[in-house]
Amino acid sequence: MGHLEGRTAVVTGGSTGIGLAAAVRLADEGAYVFVTGRREAELEVAVKTIGTDRATGVAGDIAKPEDLDRLYEAVQARGTGLDVLMANAAVGAFVTLEETTEKHFDHTFAANVRGTLFTVQKALPLLNEGASVILTGSTAADHGMEAFGAYAASKAAVRSFARTWSNELKGRGIRVNVISPGWIDTPGGTAINGGEEAMPAVKDHAAATVPKGRMGQPEEVGAVVAFLASEQSSYVVGTNIYVDGGANQI
Repeated sequence: MGHLEGRTAVVTGGSTGIGLAAAVRLADEGAYVFVTGRREAELEVAVKTIGTDRATGVAGDIAKPEDLDRLYEAVQARGTGLDVLMANAAVGAFVTLEETTEKHFDHTFAANVRGTLFTVQKALPLLNEGASVILTGSTAADHGMEAFGAYAASKAAVRSFARTWSNELKGRGIRVNVISPGWIDTPGGTAINGGEEAMPAVKDHAAATVPKGRMGQPEEVGAVVAFLASEQSSYVVGTNIYVDGGANQI
């Protein structure tokens, strides 16, 4: 028996990377998982990876309210409510202050801030007593990496949401927490950092700057998600757990 046997979970941005690793781990712990993603082909592969008997894929973009409505209609139809919500979907790109356009800013905040807010708000009627809400933040919110200003600011907003929502939802026993990954080896990170050709240099940088001496793996983040989703973290509320190999701590 896993720690989440009989629970129902939602993971947005669950097609690849951290979201997929988290969805796999939640299913391994016994949860039935609904995963979302914008690309249907990748989502189909993700569901097969998780297990077709343990997951349902709902294609959509969290920045579009109608897509979120379709997601939660599918969850509601299952009839068990919602016990775990991982609001993970996000976008990011390196753009300097000078180069930032309204389009880049709006695209970043539409997904990372507005999308996260309505992902949680629209889930409220389905969240069971004592449910766990997990928001994906980033270590970028804590330091001034050049050309990452809009993304970092959006993740700082996510961190703030967790504090406010923890207070607002405490009467229902709903816990809200944040995970802040650092250098994690994911397809999305590869794309942001310039593709496969750039990754050897990125990994060398991580080895030189991260106390653990390497990039993290998505499964290592997924393990923390499983902890926050379960009763093992029953006294953890409103906090931010860094999964960064010590980069922001030491």
